[in-house]
Amino acid sequence: MNFSMSELWAHMGVFARMIVGIMGLMSIASVLVIVERALLFTRSRDESRTFASKMGALLAKGDIGKAASAKMGTEVGYLGRVIGAGLQAYKTTSFGTPELVFESVARALERQAGREAQSLKRGIAVLATVASTAPFIGLLGTVMGIINAFQSMAASGSGGLGTVSAGISEALITTAIGLGVAILAVVAYNVLQGWVDARGVDIAESSNEFLDLVARRLASKDGKDSDAEAAE
Repeated sequence: MNFSMSELWAHMGVFARMIVGIMGLMSIASVLVIVERALLFTRSRDESRTFASKMGALLAKGDIGKAASAKMGTEVGYLGRVIGAGLQAYKTTSFGTPELVFESVARALERQAGREAQSLKRGIAVLATVASTAPFIGLLGTVMGIINAFQSMAASGSGGLGTVSAGISEALITTAIGLGVAILAVVAYNVLQGWVDARGVDIAESSNEFLDLVARRLASKDGKDSDAEAAE
């Protein structure tokens, strides 16, 4: 027997071919998730950086109301959507008490940050599933290959290497494919999850900086109101 991929495929049983097909689908799903997430992460990162540079210039002036009314468009990235939620909350509650405004902004930032985290994680669970199940699916093919090898040995009445080589090769190739698919999924999962965690830190830091700005603005506004009441 020639141990090429074509020869191995030709000598595989139906069950082993089915195992290889399943792992082929799993590898395709992993690649699709990797490509889709990489493109989305890159675009969202660039959009967030553009938003941060534009909005940062507005917020540096201390006029949050004007910043809330600024038109930034829809392509603002994860950071723009989080800060935009806080700006909208500030705009709609700006006539309330400072405590109400601050709490409303904080809750809006927290809610949108949670939504963005879930959006960034979408699809990564597929990689985790593939990484955890592919080795076991390959092992299942290995077990069936060994069973076929012993059946061939029993049918021929001989225990020579040539009798069992096809079954052993079938068992090893399914194991190798399962490990290869799992390794790809594990590496991709760790890289993408690390990126999501880093963006979570960015969102948290930006939200806290925005809340500090809101707190200073409200304190200044409250101070002016108190002075005006005292003057009256």
